[in-house]
Amino acid sequence: MLNQQFYLKLNLFYLMIFPSLLIFSTGDMVHSQPFLLKQNQVTEKTIDLPPEIIEDSPLLKKWLKKVPNVLDDIYTDPSFRTRIRIGYAEFPSTEHDGGINIGVDDIFIDKTGLTISGDYETSFGKRDAGGVNLQYYLLPLGNYINVAPMVGYRSISTNNYAEDGVNIGGKLILPLSRTGASDISLSQSFISPGEDDEVGITTLSFGYAVTKNIRLATEIEKQNSRVKKDSQISIMFEWMP
Repeated sequence: MLNQQFYLKLNLFYLMIFPSLLIFSTGDMVHSQPFLLKQNQVTEKTIDLPPEIIEDSPLLKKWLKKVPNVLDDIYTDPSFRTRIRIGYAEFPSTEHDGGINIGVDDIFIDKTGLTISGDYETSFGKRDAGGVNLQYYLLPLGNYINVAPMVGYRSISTNNYAEDGVNIGGKLILPLSRTGASDISLSQSFISPGEDDEVGITTLSFGYAVTKNIRLATEIEKQNSRVKKDSQISIMFEWMP
């Protein structure tokens, strides 16, 4: 029991003071016998702290309820969240027409790296675009950087050209906060790749939370075709369920 108390206190100390060290130290300790405490062995009596400190610490209460599997959290607990967005879009290449941008990013399929995203933008007459993509994140979901190939369908219609078809590309995301408070993403895809009417789409977006579930986001998009180069800038509200 003394060994169990020692290891529990040690890991609580790491988690509160040196969270980065915990990720490395737990890799060896999580499989050691003293660290494998059963849920019914972890109670408030196993650590010598005033009750008010425990009550004011969500982290301590979580650990007292159940010792978390930190390595499993790194792999399965995403460092970015599903976002549902709506906002204003301006199209500088189409006489600076204004419109709307609505969409959803990264609806997770169970606890895998597979997500679904979809969006639709319109200037109510001169320009419309929309589509749905599947992304599969290749790195552990808890990483502070991730990459994903993506495939889907997209349609674009402007005064100069219209194109629709398979949309293939990739995405890079930098979650700056595990709570979804901020992140940056960059994607590159191609509609009808390899064909004469291929359209390349480059999208840069970044968001910052103003409340626990609401963010402000900006998206800059460039569309390149053999007919014309188009651009779009959007400012949006995002809700994180």
